Amino acid sequence: MVGMLGSWPECSRFDPYLSKFILVLFSFFFIMAFNAFEQFNIVRYIPLSFFGWDISITNSTIFIFLTLSLLYFLYVALVKNAYITPTRWQSVIEIIYEVILEMVKDNIGKQGAKYFPFISTIFLYILILNLFGVVPYTFSVTAHVAVTFGFSVSIFIGVTLLGIIKHKLNYFSMFMPAGSPLALAPFLIVIEIISHIAKAISLGIRLAANITAGHILFSIFSGFVWTMLTAGGLMTLASIAPLLILLFITVLEIAVALIQVYVFSLLTAIYISESESLH
Repeated sequence: MVGMLGSWPECSRFDPYLSKFILVLFSFFFIMAFNAFEQFNIVRYIPLSFFGWDISITNSTIFIFLTLSLLYFLYVALVKNAYITPTRWQSVIEIIYEVILEMVKDNIGKQGAKYFPFISTIFLYILILNLFGVVPYTFSVTAHVAVTFGFSVSIFIGVTLLGIIKHKLNYFSMFMPAGSPLALAPFLIVIEIISHIAKAISLGIRLAANITAGHILFSIFSGFVWTMLTAGGLMTLASIAPLLILLFITVLEIAVALIQVYVFSLLTAIYISESESLH
């Protein structure tokens, strides 16, 4: 696949600055020790209400719109201005493109092409939100169940409506496994309905729980390392080992962020496939 996505013009100029920026971020990982739950606190910057609904501008709101802005920037810089010979940044986007495309083909089939823009948008959007949470002094949006649950419920409603529109009343036949005894129908239908609704809950909770667990582990361990570093004497020297472990945890947390966005997108593709084929 050549030239399907875009490039960052003259991106080589930005590489030294990007490398320094990443090094600075990781060199300040221990700042989380000052407030272990800083990334989970919602701060209202501009209190607003609309007919009793709280629509205040918070740190969560800012990072959500910042992610949308970054997505638009990536589209303009790396998609609209595509080069036949991909640049370094274009190659990364093309790899992501191919991963998502294969996921859609394997789980939905040929009819999955029309769902590719939707799933790729979910993938990139949640990926950026997850990676933002790894950066110190940012806000971890996907660590909040309210946000991830909103994602999962919206997807659940969408795939359910998709199945009803396409299959009409025959859609509800998926709640009664074929060949099952009629006497067991009431029990099986209830179990299948509960299992179906659980998708809306598990999809969002899984993402939030894994991101939250990683941040809490990172924050608590960084506090332990910071205490050893500031103790002086042999404790400072002994902090080298846990410091290396903390660096490993940082890499592990980035890996979790990548894996969780893949799992979220994969399950979304599977749910769409079930609505398409009723199995």
